[in-house]
Amino acid sequence: MPDADELVASALAAVRGTDVRHAERQLDHLMVGTGVADGSTSVDAALLRRLVRALGRLWPRGWQPVDVDRITGRRLDARAARLVRDAMVVQRRDQAEPVPAWWDDQLRALAATTGDDRSVLTSWAAREGLDRADALRTAVDTLALLESLPPIAVLRPPPGTSGAALSRATGPARSGSPMLDRVRALLAKAESTTFPAEAEALTGKAQELIARHSIDEALLAAGAESGDLPGGVRLSTDTPYAGAKALLVQEVAAANRCEAVWSDDLGFATVLGWPADLMAVELLYTSLLVQATAAMLRGRAERRPGSGRRTKVWDESFLNAFALRIGERLRTATEAATDAADQAAAETAGAERLLPVLAARGEAVRERLATLFPGVTRRRLSVRDAEGWSSGTSAADRASLDVGGGRKPRQVPGRPDPR
Repeated sequence: MPDADELVASALAAVRGTDVRHAERQLDHLMVGTGVADGSTSVDAALLRRLVRALGRLWPRGWQPVDVDRITGRRLDARAARLVRDAMVVQRRDQAEPVPAWWDDQLRALAATTGDDRSVLTSWAAREGLDRADALRTAVDTLALLESLPPIAVLRPPPGTSGAALSRATGPARSGSPMLDRVRALLAKAESTTFPAEAEALTGKAQELIARHSIDEALLAAGAESGDLPGGVRLSTDTPYAGAKALLVQEVAAANRCEAVWSDDLGFATVLGWPADLMAVELLYTSLLVQATAAMLRGRAERRPGSGRRTKVWDESFLNAFALRIGERLRTATEAATDAADQAAAETAGAERLLPVLAARGEAVRERLATLFPGVTRRRLSVRDAEGWSSGTSAADRASLDVGGGRKPRQVPGRPDPR
C-alpha cells in the first residue's frame, strides 16, 4: 500500500484533472487509508501537513490570513474557509519569528479554534456535520485551491522577514482614539437612519473629522525622519455588482489621496496610501456600501410600474451613479478641508505650507502603485439604464458629503448604453 503522503498526492492530482471517475477512485483510496491500524490518522496528518505547507508558501507571495479566508469562502464555501482557519492556527504555532502584531490580530478576528494537531481534521468534520467522505473531499479541494493561488502584491512584510519586526504598522491603524470612535459612531448612525437629511449631516461630519485627522497626520509625518513606504489594504468586492463596488472603492480612495486597483478574479480591490488615509477609505467604503444598498432597495420600490429594464441592470446603473456622485462629494469635502488647513498653516508657519507636504505624499503613493502594479489597465464604465442612473445620482445627492459649503455640485455626466 502507498503511504499517506502518496495517497494525498494522488488524490490531489486527480482532483486537478478532468476525469471525475478517476478523482472519485483516488478519494476512495484516501477513505481506505494506508491499510494499517492507524491508516486514517496517517491520512489526516498528511493532509494537514500539506495544508500547513501550502499556507506557509502563500505568506511570502503577498497573501494574508484574511485574504486566504476570503478567497476560500468565495471559491469554495464557508466550511472550507473554516478548515483553512484551523490550519492557519496550526501553521502559526510553527511560524518562524518575527511575527508582526497585525498578523495575530487577523488570526484572532477569524476566530479559529484547534486542539491537538492530530485531531484537527476530525474535530473540524464533527463541527461541520460531515461524514468521512465529504470531509476528505472538502480537504482535498481546499488543498488544491491553496496550492493554485497566484502571487499578489506584498503589502506588508510577512512573518519571518526582517521587516515584520518593525513595531510601526504600514497598513491602516486600528487606533482606539476618541476621534476615531466618534467617526465610527457617526457612520453607524448614518447607516441606521431612514432620513436622508440626517444621513447627509452625519456622514458629512464624519468626513470632516477624517479629513482633519489625515491632514494632522501628514504634518506630523513631515516633521519627522522616516523611511516608511505607503501601505495598503484589500477591500472585498464580491458579487453581486462587483464592478460597482470596485468603482465605489476607487472613488473613495481617490478622494482620500489613495490609489486603488481592482482584482476582479480574486474578488478584492487593493488600496494603497498612508495609514490615516487607508483607515478613512476602509471606514467610508464600508459605511457607504451599506447606505448605497439601502438606498437602492428603497429606489426599487419607487420605480415606475411596468418598467422594461431588468432589476439587475437597474441596480448596477444605480450603484455606479451613486459611486461617482459620492466620489465627487468626498473630493469637494477634502478640498475644502485642505484649503482651510493650508490657509491656517500659511498664517502660522510662513512659507512652510501644507500643499507641498501632501504633494510629496501623493507622489510616494503613485510610485508605490507603479512598483506593485506595473501592468494596470483601465476599464470603461458602461451605463445601461437611464432610470437607474438618475435614481442613483439622486440618492447620492441625498447622502451629500459637501461639508465645505457654498459650492453647488455639478451634474456627473453619463449617458445610458443602448444595449
